[in-house]
Amino acid sequence: MPHLPASAALARFRVIDLTQVRAGPTCCRQLADWGADVIQVQMPEHMRGDDTLGGQDGSDYQYTHRNKRSVTLNLKEPEGIATLKRLIGTADVVIENFRPDVKFRLGIDYESLAKDHPRLVYASISGFGQTGPLAQRPGFDQIAQGMGGLMSVTGLPGQGPVRVGIPIADLCAGIFAAQGILVALLERETSGRGQWLHTSLLEAMVYMMDFQTSRWLIDGEVAVQAGNYHPTSIPTGVYKARDGYMNIAVFGSKIWERFCQILGAPEWIADPRFHDKASRSVNRDALNAAINERLALQDRDHWIERFNRDGVACGHINDVSEVFDEAQVQHLGMVQEVVSARLGPQRLVGQPMTLERTPSKLVRAAPRRGEHTEEVLGEVADASAADMHQAIDAARRAFDDTDWSTDHQFRKRCLL
Repeated sequence: MPHLPASAALARFRVIDLTQVRAGPTCCRQLADWGADVIQVQMPEHMRGDDTLGGQDGSDYQYTHRNKRSVTLNLKEPEGIATLKRLIGTADVVIENFRPDVKFRLGIDYESLAKDHPRLVYASISGFGQTGPLAQRPGFDQIAQGMGGLMSVTGLPGQGPVRVGIPIADLCAGIFAAQGILVALLERETSGRGQWLHTSLLEAMVYMMDFQTSRWLIDGEVAVQAGNYHPTSIPTGVYKARDGYMNIAVFGSKIWERFCQILGAPEWIADPRFHDKASRSVNRDALNAAINERLALQDRDHWIERFNRDGVACGHINDVSEVFDEAQVQHLGMVQEVVSARLGPQRLVGQPMTLERTPSKLVRAAPRRGEHTEEVLGEVADASAADMHQAIDAARRAFDDTDWSTDHQFRKRCLL
């Protein structure tokens, strides 16, 4: 089956995905979900590294690689590199997350490819950047969370650093890379030229520290763990009602006054311990204890309905199963279904934004390794018999489990 766009938005672009694990595949998934023809280039099964996110049939792999096609090429052989370069010649974008030196050794770095393909947009994702004292270090999500400062502000005060419960460095680096690719493609419409863009897990984490970085760079304040309470907006955090926990966010003096009235504590408005933001910060523990005492008189649903009715933000704290029971999550249609030929129907989370005219859909389940090798090489191979034989031979070595009894049909189609 040829390219089946998940959206019309990026359907005119072809992307070569040379990535592994999570950050790079996340970037590629973003583009595939918006319609780009993302061709995942993988090593043959017997040569692969530990790059399959729990195995190709696992839920993680299925989620990360949907809407893509897959080819296998042996990039340790000259024929595999030659075939890859022909494939790149048909593409708009190349995305890689090799160690910074690997692409140069293989001759598939941006400068080498741009000589023949000046419109190529080339994206690199690494642990720590393409140059610098740590460029060659292996980069992993939790390492970047720690080095970027995130673990120092996550968790309860005094308990030591805490990692975030998702691979946030990988995910953010992948999303930022996808954003950079779209910016480069837009710029190419004016200049006619591609460019090299690069980001890293470390850069993503430093950027995601957001207002915590400005607190240091401008105000000279070193942020510390604030646990479940917002570090600067008080009271905002996790509070306990009679039957369990919920989040409450009180921003601004007017909302604070409404909050006090709802709790039946109007006297707090004028109380010198609580009457302004600074005093509430100093007396945070006393205020939180008083709030929990009032909340314990009713169940969560009572308070959540009452607070939200009067414009005080409040909500349940869900586990993953409860997330999908939320009426609003169901209304937003975030879960879509796609059918895998070998695994059957699957329910996966789609893109978190809606383009009304060119929406994103799940149209293709994650491919098995090399599933589209014959198909893709048939689309891109040169019309000369010599080049065709070379492409087929390289594919034959890589795609070990293909039935080559139809070899003559493959040759015929590629030569059309």
